[in-house]
Amino acid sequence: MKSTQYLAKVVEELSQTVHLISDEVAEKLVTLILESKKIFVAGAGRSGLMGKSFVMRMMHMGIDAYVVGETVTANLEKDDLLIIGSGSGETKTLVAIAEKAKSLGGTVAAITISPESTLGELADLTVTLPGVMKDQSEGDYKTIQPMGSLFEQTMLLFYDAIILRFMEKKGLDSGKMYGKHANLE
Repeated sequence: MKSTQYLAKVVEELSQTVHLISDEVAEKLVTLILESKKIFVAGAGRSGLMGKSFVMRMMHMGIDAYVVGETVTANLEKDDLLIIGSGSGETKTLVAIAEKAKSLGGTVAAITISPESTLGELADLTVTLPGVMKDQSEGDYKTIQPMGSLFEQTMLLFYDAIILRFMEKKGLDSGKMYGKHANLE
């Protein structure tokens, strides 16, 4: 297969994930974000990179958002929101971060393949995204992509869809958001 044929197959797989995500739960996440003073996002590996892109867009919208572990991250306080992206929901460092956030009075939202995971059980809100585990040994979902790529891509697109919903709710357009885009480059 040629690269563009693989791309077409990836896009096809992604289009099939849309109908497997709960609109009701997604809307609850939007509400949590809009009601929270500060938003924190965490993830490991590629899931963490997807989270960083989400934080960047929230910043463009004027939302006080941070990437957990960065040097410029504020402190989490009562009623702040922590969003953790983890396919397995078992990454030990992310579970520890969720436990700490809960002990400080924060709200935790998990974005995961595994709602029954440790992270899914700890979370106040769990958004289940389709995908397969990195080793692809479990689950009924099939993908041509390696490891957790389908989950990670779905998470990025889900985060972008959440941003579009914010824009709608806050009356923002791309021009207003561009005013908050980095201009020192």
